[in-house]
Amino acid sequence: MARIRVKNLLIRTYIGFNPEELVNKQDVIINLEIETSIPNKALEADEPLDIFDYKRITKQIIALVQEGRFKLLEVLTKNILDLIMEDEQVKWAKVEVDKPHALRFAESVSLEMEASKNE
Repeated sequence: MARIRVKNLLIRTYIGFNPEELVNKQDVIINLEIETSIPNKALEADEPLDIFDYKRITKQIIALVQEGRFKLLEVLTKNILDLIMEDEQVKWAKVEVDKPHALRFAESVSLEMEASKNE
Protein backbone atom coordinates (compact mmCIF):
# COMPACT_ATOMS: atom_id res chain seq x y z
CA MET A 1 0.00 0.00 0.00
CA ALA A 2 1.02 3.57 -0.59
CA ARG A 3 -0.32 6.80 0.82
CA ILE A 4 -0.50 9.78 -1.52
CA ARG A 5 -0.78 13.25 0.01
CA VAL A 6 -1.86 16.43 -1.73
CA LYS A 7 -1.02 19.37 0.52
CA ASN A 8 -2.45 22.87 0.71
CA LEU A 9 -4.51 22.93 -2.47
CA LEU A 10 -5.80 26.52 -2.53
CA ILE A 11 -9.10 27.07 -4.34
CA ARG A 12 -11.67 29.87 -4.39
CA THR A 13 -15.34 29.00 -4.03
CA TYR A 14 -18.62 30.16 -2.60
CA ILE A 15 -18.70 28.84 0.97
CA GLY A 16 -21.00 29.96 3.75
CA PHE A 17 -24.49 31.25 4.32
CA ASN A 18 -23.96 34.83 5.51
CA PRO A 19 -25.11 37.42 2.94
CA GLU A 20 -21.57 38.46 1.93
CA GLU A 21 -20.50 34.81 1.61
CA LEU A 22 -23.29 34.13 -0.87
CA VAL A 23 -21.93 36.74 -3.32
CA ASN A 24 -18.16 36.64 -2.75
CA LYS A 25 -15.86 33.70 -3.34
CA GLN A 26 -13.52 32.76 -0.51
CA ASP A 27 -10.36 30.70 -0.27
CA VAL A 28 -10.42 27.15 1.01
CA ILE A 29 -7.35 25.02 1.59
CA ILE A 30 -7.68 21.30 0.92
CA ASN A 31 -5.43 18.52 2.15
CA LEU A 32 -5.90 14.94 0.96
CA GLU A 33 -4.53 11.56 1.93
CA ILE A 34 -5.31 8.66 -0.38
CA GLU A 35 -4.31 5.05 0.19
CA THR A 36 -3.90 2.87 -2.88
CA SER A 37 -1.86 -0.02 -4.22
CA ILE A 38 1.09 0.42 -6.54
CA PRO A 39 1.33 -2.46 -9.02
CA ASN A 40 4.69 -4.23 -9.13
CA LYS A 41 4.83 -3.80 -12.91
CA ALA A 42 4.82 -0.01 -12.46
CA LEU A 43 7.66 -0.21 -9.93
CA GLU A 44 9.70 -2.59 -12.05
CA ALA A 45 9.29 -0.61 -15.26
CA ASP A 46 9.39 2.85 -13.65
CA GLU A 47 6.35 3.65 -15.78
CA PRO A 48 2.82 4.76 -14.84
CA LEU A 49 1.24 1.36 -15.47
CA ASP A 50 -2.16 1.09 -13.76
CA ILE A 51 -1.22 3.54 -11.01
CA PHE A 52 -3.64 5.89 -9.28
CA ASP A 53 -3.74 9.18 -11.22
CA TYR A 54 -3.50 11.87 -8.53
CA LYS A 55 -3.28 14.62 -11.15
CA ARG A 56 -6.66 13.61 -12.61
CA ILE A 57 -8.40 13.45 -9.24
CA THR A 58 -6.92 16.81 -8.24
CA LYS A 59 -8.29 18.41 -11.41
CA GLN A 60 -11.71 16.91 -10.67
CA ILE A 61 -11.62 18.31 -7.13
CA ILE A 62 -10.63 21.76 -8.42
CA ALA A 63 -13.57 21.73 -10.85
CA LEU A 64 -16.01 20.52 -8.17
CA VAL A 65 -14.95 23.22 -5.71
CA GLN A 66 -14.61 26.14 -8.14
CA GLU A 67 -17.93 25.48 -9.85
CA GLY A 68 -19.90 24.70 -6.69
CA ARG A 69 -21.73 26.71 -4.07
CA PHE A 70 -21.69 25.38 -0.53
CA LYS A 71 -23.35 26.69 2.60
CA LEU A 72 -21.67 24.16 4.88
CA LEU A 73 -18.02 23.18 5.17
CA GLU A 74 -19.33 19.72 6.03
CA VAL A 75 -21.04 19.36 2.64
CA LEU A 76 -18.00 20.56 0.71
CA THR A 77 -15.74 18.13 2.57
CA LYS A 78 -18.13 15.20 2.06
CA ASN A 79 -18.51 15.94 -1.66
CA ILE A 80 -14.73 15.90 -2.12
CA LEU A 81 -14.41 12.66 -0.15
CA ASP A 82 -17.21 11.02 -2.18
CA LEU A 83 -15.51 12.03 -5.43
CA ILE A 84 -12.23 10.45 -4.32
CA MET A 85 -13.89 7.26 -3.09
CA GLU A 86 -15.58 6.70 -6.48
CA ASP A 87 -12.21 5.58 -7.87
CA GLU A 88 -11.87 1.79 -7.62
CA GLN A 89 -8.13 2.07 -6.86
CA VAL A 90 -8.75 4.07 -3.67
CA LYS A 91 -8.80 1.94 -0.51
CA TRP A 92 -8.98 4.73 2.06
CA ALA A 93 -9.05 8.51 1.96
CA LYS A 94 -9.02 11.45 4.32
CA VAL A 95 -9.95 15.00 3.37
CA GLU A 96 -9.39 18.14 5.41
CA VAL A 97 -10.83 21.47 4.26
CA ASP A 98 -9.75 24.72 5.91
CA LYS A 99 -11.73 27.92 5.68
CA PRO A 100 -9.26 30.69 6.53
CA HIS A 101 -10.49 33.57 8.69
CA ALA A 102 -13.88 31.96 9.31
CA LEU A 103 -13.70 32.99 12.96
CA ARG A 104 -12.43 36.18 14.46
CA PHE A 105 -9.05 35.65 16.17
CA ALA A 106 -8.58 32.25 14.49
CA GLU A 107 -6.36 31.50 11.52
CA SER A 108 -8.92 29.07 10.12
CA VAL A 109 -11.63 26.54 10.80
CA SER A 110 -11.19 23.09 9.32
CA LEU A 111 -13.23 19.97 8.94
CA GLU A 112 -11.83 16.49 8.40
CA MET A 113 -13.59 13.38 7.12
CA GLU A 114 -12.34 9.95 6.13
CA ALA A 115 -13.72 6.83 4.49
CA SER A 116 -12.52 3.33 3.65
CA LYS A 117 -13.65 0.48 1.47
CA ASN A 118 -14.15 -2.98 2.92
CA GLU A 119 -12.26 -5.61 0.99
